Amino acid sequence: MPAMHYRLRWPDASESLAYSPSLVIEEFFTPGQDYPLADFLRRVREATAIASARVEARYGFACSRAHDQLADTEARAAPFADQPDARVRVLAFTPA
Repeated sequence: MPAMHYRLRWPDASESLAYSPSLVIEEFFTPGQDYPLADFLRRVREATAIASARVEARYGFACSRAHDQLADTEARAAPFADQPDARVRVLAFTPA
């Protein structure tokens, strides 16, 4: 199953590299586009659930790395939750 990394720029201009066990992430985000924080989190949660389900269907178990990545993403987003204009930019996708 092809995996994907995606680079993010957070509201404080820091960057991080995230992981998806499936290319489905490309269906939820466009490189170079900014997403309001709440919308970004909704999309990444949905994409992660789909990706993990695909792993489970193929291998018989959910993808713990995807769930760990989601927890990390949510932790990175938490400091910006009280900023009404907080946006996350998806910078690029790269093969894992």
